[in-house]
Amino acid sequence: MTTHHPLGTAPDGNPRRPGELLPRALVYLAGCLVFSLGAHCFIQSNLGTDPLDVFSLGVLRHLPLTIGICQAAVAVVCIGVWAVWNRKRPVVSPFVTFFLCGSLIDLFQWLRPVAWLGLRSYPLMLLGALLCAYASALIIMSGFGIRAIDLLAITIRQRRTWPFWCAKGLIEGVLLLSGWLLGGPVGVGTVAFLVFVDLLIEPFVRFNRRFLDIPDHGFAVALAAP
Repeated sequence: MTTHHPLGTAPDGNPRRPGELLPRALVYLAGCLVFSLGAHCFIQSNLGTDPLDVFSLGVLRHLPLTIGICQAAVAVVCIGVWAVWNRKRPVVSPFVTFFLCGSLIDLFQWLRPVAWLGLRSYPLMLLGALLCAYASALIIMSGFGIRAIDLLAITIRQRRTWPFWCAKGLIEGVLLLSGWLLGGPVGVGTVAFLVFVDLLIEPFVRFNRRFLDIPDHGFAVALAAP
């Protein structure tokens, strides 16, 4: 079985040279930037939020918390399950992605770049879905900072040999149903995110490998851990 080595360590256990880390870092940063832009498109479309936000907003109707705290709690649970299942120490890099993407979304909300495109409603929502799916593929392929839900979905994919979209859809479907029962808002954009983003991530990974020659340090590594 192939084992995963930390981002800064080569297979022989020695530190990687900076030249080896730079391409992966660029792929990761590009993924965070594009994902944040896609999330901005979703927000500006006003057609609904992603399942995680539905759950968070549903919780807020009953508890005096914040969206950030709710999402961090979900991340902690996913990472905890991943760590127990794989008998590994919990990882912290998903929280780097959580903070970085959150900060970039705030920046895009201030700059409003989608206003330059002249898109509204459904076209903007579909653009957001495509950007989030492609960005998720980039972050996974970098092997670093894989989002907590995706990290757990990869483990389900490897342990149960399920398609990635099925594993990820199961987790987000639970969040969506729970959030809806708690009173969270569900819209067309919520369903679009659940369907399009989850279905397109793995095809985008294959596209990047085949046509852009981007190495896969996420799906291609057994029991991947950033």
